[in-house]
Amino acid sequence: MSWQTAYVDANLVGSGKVSRAAIVGQQGGIWASSPGYTLSPEEQQHITKLFTNLDATRASGVKLAGQKYFALQVNERSFYGKKQADGVVIVKTKQAILVAEYAAPIQAGEATPVVEGLADYLISVNY
Repeated sequence: MSWQTAYVDANLVGSGKVSRAAIVGQQGGIWASSPGYTLSPEEQQHITKLFTNLDATRASGVKLAGQKYFALQVNERSFYGKKQADGVVIVKTKQAILVAEYAAPIQAGEATPVVEGLADYLISVNY
């Protein structure tokens, strides 16, 4: 099973709690993404560095597919952001970074456990 089918399509977007998603390798590059969800090389690079300077990340937020998200909460593993009624959950695993956007009426409390749960699983299998 591919990263696309197993994780992006089935676990993230397939949950109904994530609108579009991508898996970015910590060393760079897109492992899988929702159809039409394009993260520029600059955005990918920024994602891989989100967790290196938490204060800078809190101040700057993140830009994904051309949309700016403001940081609500950032820690060594997770970034939670908001853009009007929509939001994003970004979680770092051992080798990858899960990027999952959700759109209203989905709320952060619905999307977050889906993304964090997949991250826990990937960490448990050394990804």
